[in-house]
Amino acid sequence: MMTETLGAVLESQAARFPAKDFIVFPDRNLRFTYASFDARVNTLARGLLAIGLGKGDHVGIWATNVPDWLTFFFACAKIGAITVTVNTSYRTHELDYLVRQSDMKALCLINGFRDSDYVAMVNELIPELKLCERGTLASARFPRLRSVIFMGPEKHRGMYTTPELLLLGAHAPDGPRAKAAAGLASDEVINMQYTSGTTGFPKGVMLTHCNILNNGFAIGERQKFSADERVCLPVPLFHCFGLVLGVMAIVTHGAIAVIVESFDPLLVLASVQKEKCTALYGVPTMFIAELNHPMFPMFDLGSLRTGIMAGSPCPAEIMKRVISEMHASEITIAYGLTEGSPVMTQTSTDDPIELRVSTVGQRLPGIEVRIVDPETNTEVPPGTQGEVVCRGYNVMKGYYGMPEETAAAVDPEGWLHSGDLGTMDADGYFKITGRIKDMIIRGGENVYPREIEEFLLTMSGVKDVQVAGVASPRYGEEVGAFIVCKDGARLTEEDVRDFCRGKISRFKIPKYVFFVENYPMTASGKIQKYKLRENAPALLKERGVEVV
Repeated sequence: MMTETLGAVLESQAARFPAKDFIVFPDRNLRFTYASFDARVNTLARGLLAIGLGKGDHVGIWATNVPDWLTFFFACAKIGAITVTVNTSYRTHELDYLVRQSDMKALCLINGFRDSDYVAMVNELIPELKLCERGTLASARFPRLRSVIFMGPEKHRGMYTTPELLLLGAHAPDGPRAKAAAGLASDEVINMQYTSGTTGFPKGVMLTHCNILNNGFAIGERQKFSADERVCLPVPLFHCFGLVLGVMAIVTHGAIAVIVESFDPLLVLASVQKEKCTALYGVPTMFIAELNHPMFPMFDLGSLRTGIMAGSPCPAEIMKRVISEMHASEITIAYGLTEGSPVMTQTSTDDPIELRVSTVGQRLPGIEVRIVDPETNTEVPPGTQGEVVCRGYNVMKGYYGMPEETAAAVDPEGWLHSGDLGTMDADGYFKITGRIKDMIIRGGENVYPREIEEFLLTMSGVKDVQVAGVASPRYGEEVGAFIVCKDGARLTEEDVRDFCRGKISRFKIPKYVFFVENYPMTASGKIQKYKLRENAPALLKERGVEVV
C-alpha cells in the first residue's frame, strides 16, 4: 500500500526519470519531462500560495485536457489545496450549484468548449468580477469565492492569468511551499469529483491521495504497465477515467501520458501512430468512432498492446475488432464508481475474450467486493443476483457537506453500496446485470433523472415529470422525459428542449419527450420507472420513429 502523497510520488519519479517524457501533447508538439513538469508545478504552487491559496482551500478546474490542467492539479496537491473538477459540459445552472455547494475559493477556467463560453458564463454569474482587483472578489452569489484564474495568457478583467501566477512563483522563496508539502498526509482529501444519485443534485465525492494513487497503481498493474508504457488518453481529466485510471496509473509506474485535449477520432489515431502508444483508453463509443473512421486503414496502430474500455457495457463485436484491427490484444475492462476511487474490478490482460466481454473482471488487490441481498445486506451464493458492494482503501472519505447521504452510501461496516445489480461466479468474476438506482448511462456519461426532473419542474406548463433511460444502440441509453402537463398547457417536444438549452449540459437534454396522462404505479403508489423504459420503444413506434 502506497502511503506517499501525490506530490512526493511526482518528485520521486522526477528524480528517477528526470529527462524522460511524462506528458506529451502530439498535436502541439509539446512535451514535459518528469523534471521539467515537477519544476513547473513547484513554480505554480508558489504562485498559488502567493495569492492566498493553501491547505484545505477548494480550487475548481473548468477546462478540457489543456496542457496546464495537470500543472494546476499537481500544484494544488503540493500545497494541500483540494481540486474540484468541473464537467466541461456544464452550463450556468450547474456551475452555479457546484461553486456554491463546494465552497470554492478559486476557479480556474479556459475560454470555453464547443458552444459554451465559460468566460461569458462566469461574468454572468459574477458581475462583480469586472469591477474588482484580482484576488479581492466579493461575490454576492458566491461569498467564499475570492479568485478567478484564466488558464492561459489572455487577460480578462478581475482574473489572474497562468503566466502571472508563474511569474509570482518564480520570484517567491520555496520555503513556504516545501513546508506546506511536508505537512501533508496521504489520508487527506486531494480531489472532489461531483457525481449524483437518485436523491437530486450532484454530490462532491471526497477522494484522498491514498484513494487515487493506490487505485491508479493497481489499475496499471492489471494492465502489466512498465515504465516504457506510452498511454493515449482521449478521456477527460475531470472524470476519474482520465485522472485515476489514466494519470495516476501512469505516474505511479513512471510511464508516459499522451494526451488528447478533447476527443477527436482522427487525432487519437494520429497520436497513437506518432507516439507509438502501447495503451489506449476510451468508452465504447470512442472506440466505435475510431474503428469506423474512413481514414482508419491509413494508420499504423501496431504499437498498441493494452488499454481500458469502460464507462458503459462493451459490445462483443467492438471488443473483437479492437483486438484484431487495433492490435490491442491485451485490452481490459474496468468497473467501479466515483465513490470507489473509482475501480473495484478489472479484467486481466490474459483473460480470454469471452470473459473480457461478458464480465467486468475480478476484484483489485486490497479491495473486498461482494454481492449482497439488497434487502438484508447479507452475502448471496455465487451466481445469485444482488447488489455490488465493496470495502477497502478505495472507499471515499464521504460526500462534502452531506453526512446523511454519506451514511446512505457507506454502511457502518465500511461497505460502499454501488446501487448496481450483479453476480459473481465461482472464480470471482463479476457481471453487472442491472441497476437498483435509476441512473442513465449515455455514452459513458452518468445522467441522474432526479436532477433533470427538478430542473424541468421549473418550466411553465409542466405538472409532473419522470425521466428514464431509452435504449440506444449507439450510446447505450438516451434521456427520455415523460411529462404530465398542467391543465390547459400546450407544450411540444421542442419547447422542452429549448427550455433546457444553455441551462443544462447537452448530454442531459432529453432526446425523447413523451407527453403522458399518468405513470405506471406499484400498489403502494411508487412510480415504476423500469416500465417507462420498457414502454418507450412502443411509444416511439407509434410516432414512426426508429430508435438509432
